[in-house]
Amino acid sequence: MSKYETVIGLEVHVELATKTKIFCSCPTEFGQGPNTQVCPVCLGLPGSLPVLNRRAVEYAVRAALALHCQIPSFAKFDRKNYFYPDLPKAYQISQYDLPLAVDGYLEIALGGAAKRIGITRVHLEEDAGKLVHAGYGDYSLTDYNRTGVPLIEIVSEPDLRSPEEAKVYLEKLKSLLQYTGVSDVKMEEGSLRCDANVSLRPAGSAKFGTRAEIKNMNSFKAVQRGLEYEVQRQAEVLDAGGRVVQETRRWDEDKGVTYSMRSKEEAHDYRYFPDPDLAPVIVEAAWVEGIRQSLPEMPEVRLRRYVKDLGLSEYDAAVLTANKAMADFFEDAATAYHDAKKVANRMMGEIAKHLNAHSLEIKETKLTPVHLVELLKLQDDGVVSGKLAKTVLEEMFVSGKLPAEIVQEKGLVQITDESAIAAIVDQVIAENPKSVEDYKSGKEKALGFLVGQLMRLSKGKANPEMANTLLRDKLR
Repeated sequence: MSKYETVIGLEVHVELATKTKIFCSCPTEFGQGPNTQVCPVCLGLPGSLPVLNRRAVEYAVRAALALHCQIPSFAKFDRKNYFYPDLPKAYQISQYDLPLAVDGYLEIALGGAAKRIGITRVHLEEDAGKLVHAGYGDYSLTDYNRTGVPLIEIVSEPDLRSPEEAKVYLEKLKSLLQYTGVSDVKMEEGSLRCDANVSLRPAGSAKFGTRAEIKNMNSFKAVQRGLEYEVQRQAEVLDAGGRVVQETRRWDEDKGVTYSMRSKEEAHDYRYFPDPDLAPVIVEAAWVEGIRQSLPEMPEVRLRRYVKDLGLSEYDAAVLTANKAMADFFEDAATAYHDAKKVANRMMGEIAKHLNAHSLEIKETKLTPVHLVELLKLQDDGVVSGKLAKTVLEEMFVSGKLPAEIVQEKGLVQITDESAIAAIVDQVIAENPKSVEDYKSGKEKALGFLVGQLMRLSKGKANPEMANTLLRDKLR
């Protein structure tokens, strides 16, 4: 048992999926040319005034309600002052003492045990620009396209006790935000970014240790690895009789280490004060209730329904409901096909394998529920074997053609003619006398080899059950 207890709190920044920025009408589309989506407001030019985007507030409330937060009737915006090249006004419009939402929670499960992680607050703010560091030379360029994109910051209580719990929390949070539709939560595009505060304290102590903030973790795996390293680093410092310094540290993915960036700022360092250009936000209870009623079915509810109504296991239901696009795909296919378990197996097997191998979301492919259902029916009717079905599935991902069309074009119809398979069986027996003798002498593995040769000669088209039966009969 470790003599230290790990204490972790996460600050997650989420870009909201609005079409325009939070205080101006500039578009928020990702990947456009540098400084092509800017105006006097988001550039902070003299005389420009911000106007709050109502849809950004609505999305923030949707996310907060999904996190079981309280929505006060009064909130305000503040100026967070700091000087950095990607912040053109030299302050960020954020929320300090009166945020949009407070006192929520998110439930996670790890090792079969459920745990509730408190949510301190959810507040609205604007994003900063992006520094592009030159590959050569001693300079950086600034792209202000991201400046003014609406963010929510979701601040957890320090309730996480391991890097693994932090990873599970982030996965659950991402799923919840997908379901509410407030963000595309693409970490690779910066739509979801995470900073972690981590400290150690003696086991059994109620007093928190000195924390370090870890930045630049660009994946859930990186968050777990970064925290694991930092926990080990702090333990080594304490074991050596040293003192952990409160600071901001940066995670280096290539080297697998954190290193010091700067001393950690406190709230007073930012000199917060109410933004005089923005009126307070009055949140009406009826409007909040309308948003609450419009929330979709959440992942936990969907999971329970899949177990109860479709007969899936807890594990299968959890995997399928973790990603909204996968759950929607599954549900459409399961509605059109008679066996939900078969649909689930195919999605968690070959489909998930293809998506992972190509780093794709299912909605980014040409595959549809119609494709999957037709393929399953072709298997049921004996038109294609399980092996050939995998070939058809791969082709559907690429071309988007329906299974029947691919089967005809590539000549993948399963051989079910007994005389045709019997002829191949005779050839296999004639060409592999040693394996035949091995099988007759009791070596069962030899049969697997002979079946493999049969399927090779038939180019995978022979009906597997028929091939096995005929081969056994011949060998007897």
